Amino acid sequence: MELSVIILAAGQGKRMNSDLPKVLQPLAGRPLLSHVLATAAALKPAQICVVYGHGGDSVQQAFADDGLLWALQAEQLGTGHAVQQALPLLAQANLALVLCGDVPLIQPDALQALVKAAGPDKLALLTAELDDSTGYGRIVRDAHGHVASIVEERDATVDQRAILEINTGLMVAPVPLLQGWLSQVKADNAQGEFYLTDVIALAAASGHTVTAVQATAAAEVLGINDRSQLAVAEGIYRARVAEALMQQGARLADPARLDVRGELRCGRDVFIDINAVFEGQVELGDGVHIGPNACIRDAVIGAGTQVHPNCVIEEARIGELCQIGPFARMRPGVHLEERAKLGNFVELKKSHVGAGSKVNHLSYVGDTTLGEGVNIGAGTITCNYDGANKYPTVIGDGAFIGSGVQLVAPVEIGAGATIGAGSVISKAAPAGELTVGRAKQVTISGWQRPVKKK
Repeated sequence: MELSVIILAAGQGKRMNSDLPKVLQPLAGRPLLSHVLATAAALKPAQICVVYGHGGDSVQQAFADDGLLWALQAEQLGTGHAVQQALPLLAQANLALVLCGDVPLIQPDALQALVKAAGPDKLALLTAELDDSTGYGRIVRDAHGHVASIVEERDATVDQRAILEINTGLMVAPVPLLQGWLSQVKADNAQGEFYLTDVIALAAASGHTVTAVQATAAAEVLGINDRSQLAVAEGIYRARVAEALMQQGARLADPARLDVRGELRCGRDVFIDINAVFEGQVELGDGVHIGPNACIRDAVIGAGTQVHPNCVIEEARIGELCQIGPFARMRPGVHLEERAKLGNFVELKKSHVGAGSKVNHLSYVGDTTLGEGVNIGAGTITCNYDGANKYPTVIGDGAFIGSGVQLVAPVEIGAGATIGAGSVISKAAPAGELTVGRAKQVTISGWQRPVKKK
């Protein structure tokens, strides 16, 4: 049987105290629902249907390009009611896997085991055993140990509340059987809602096999209902990523102080110091050293490069054996060739830096092409913006730019040219020559500083 996936994502998430719908709350830089969708996609289902409600427009817009089916739950009348909105959109011959948009840490292996346990005439549900089952529906078994029903905590007896095996909210059943059982569910409970969990008792009573598959780790089935639980999930996710990186050969100064909000790929013998944050797609070559407090987004960093403390790198390509920082910022569109160097308090934007070139300190370089072996002195600025348009600067191989220079774009500095310190250059500087553009120095004899009036 083919698989259809239903993801319940209609809840408001009142305990989040947020205007953002619960399933759009960020975990590791991505919405909770994004994590669930990625796990569902790993199963290669024929269909994925998201049941939406609160904040529906924003939820749909966030995943408009994902090829999903959408079912509106206009009134939140319970999980059973939510699944009923999705079932008419699914192929009748399929198995339906029900997932929760606020359970983001579930892994594909657990779901594959769950799907395998279901079949044309049987239902499977995922359970977990917790040290403290408060707040969860309890798994009630008969005298033979078979699952008989699920009882929500509000409706449970004292003895039932002592049960530690809980319902995770995840189950698989054939679409037509699920439709039939849900049509019999009534809202005669403390919440006045139609519980999806009531189909368990109906399935058991009708002689269908109900198989419980127990999750191997309770962390996988953690539901996110408030900010505290979101922080716990963030810690679990961080630990997973850190462990995977260390298994690949990366050395982390402190695995608990690493944030990966996207995908990080590391070569061999990479070292990452504390409080580094990686966003989007980041690739670190062999032997890369990342200093503390670095923020790196959508970047490729070549082998042997050192990123010193407190650097910010966005949408950049960095060659091998480069030196970056400390306190350097690379804005989008920067490409450094091998052995290039950016020193402290240097900012680059949309620029290409040739092999072996140096921008050592306190400089801004934007919309610029630097050749190989160029030296940019301290305090140099490329004046690339006239208030309306951006203009390019081109600096040839081996040029030497003195300290405190302003290069007024569009302008070209020839190969091997030298620009004297303190110059303002607005015209082309010829190759191999010294060019100086300073105002004439004048001393005003007898000049007095102004003083405050009494």
